Amino acid sequence: MDALEALMTRRSVRAYTDEPVADDQVLKILAAGMQAPSAGNQQPWHFVVLRQREHLDGLAAGVLKFGKMLGQAPLASLFVCADVGREQHAGYWVQDCAAATQNILLACHALGLGAVWIGVYPATSGCWRCASS
Repeated sequence: MDALEALMTRRSVRAYTDEPVADDQVLKILAAGMQAPSAGNQQPWHFVVLRQREHLDGLAAGVLKFGKMLGQAPLASLFVCADVGREQHAGYWVQDCAAATQNILLACHALGLGAVWIGVYPATSGCWRCASS
């Protein structure tokens, strides 16, 4: 699949099989996220991969307002979290993390996996941002 085909055919998928996502696929998806452009090449993101069924069920049960589909997802969540302590250009972390998220969605599609972007920020008042220590 070429880049334009991926862009034009990607869809938000909210129903999943129970087939696990292979570790090598997860690594490819993460690598795609890390290739996203960022202001000043600051790469202010951390990626969190969540596979534990009890955690996915907890998120689906109400922690994430629009995350009901996580109850059937074998790999939910690849959370893209901003590390504002790594910012070189204040405020651009939102765009940077959005670009990483889009790369992740396109990588999932290219690998034949279904994915959906579940918006969390700013509805959570920034609680998903990570602060550097």
